[in-house]
Order: sequence, then C-alpha cells, then structure tokens
Amino acid sequence: MKEVFAVKFKSRLFLALGGLLLAAAPAGAHHSFMAEFDQRQPVTLQGTVTGVEWQNPHTYFSLDVKDNNGKVVNWRLETGSPNALLRRDWTRETMKVGDHITVHAYRSKDTPNTAAARSVTMADGRTLFGGQTDDNGPAK
Repeated sequence: MKEVFAVKFKSRLFLALGGLLLAAAPAGAHHSFMAEFDQRQPVTLQGTVTGVEWQNPHTYFSLDVKDNNGKVVNWRLETGSPNALLRRDWTRETMKVGDHITVHAYRSKDTPNTAAARSVTMADGRTLFGGQTDDNGPAK
C-alpha cells in the first residue's frame, strides 16, 4: 500500500512540476523595458515605414532612416502590446508601409539600429504614445 501511495505521489509531483515549468516558459521570453533599452540614450528618427508586425507581447515596426552620410539604415522599433496600443487609439491601420513618420525612442543597450518607440508622430501631425508600461508613461 505504501508503494502504491509513493508511486501516485511521485507521479502527481512530477506532473505538477512539469505544469509549472510549461506555464513559466512564455514568461521567460518576455523582457522588461529597462533590461533591454536605455532611457539615457534617446534618439529621434524620421523615415519611411517598411514593415509593421502586430504580435504579442510587443508590436514592432521597421523604419528606413537616412544617416548623417545620406546612407539609408533600417531600424527595428518596439512598441507596447497590441492591446496596449489599441487602448492608446492605435489600430492596425494607423501605420502602413510607406508612411513617413517621426519617432522619439530609446536605443537598445546592445542591439544596433533597434529602439523602443516612445512616441510616434504621423504624417498628419497626430502623435501617439507607443511606449511600454514600464518606460514611465507618455512624453509630456
């Protein structure tokens, strides 16, 4: 009887631990703003949108920007989640490939031409907050 109990207990313990590991895996893929981006390295980018990716846990867009030498450099910009953007008046139609925009962002700590978009000014003059919840909120 003790052996049957021990086997059942071990099986349940193994299943519970496995379930916890599986549940924690998606959380490990997410990162905090401060872990990846540096608020002491702001950058303003003006350019043409080359791609938009609405996905969780963050939405991304690509922007062709001319550097000081006139060379076009493609930047990858991260915003908040699709749900967070929807709450800030974004839609999937807000930004399209070919749009000319201005972005105020924070550079990545270790990935070149990558930044977290804090605010985005559209060609029509609207400025939308694109930041994440842990970058201290919209620009004043």
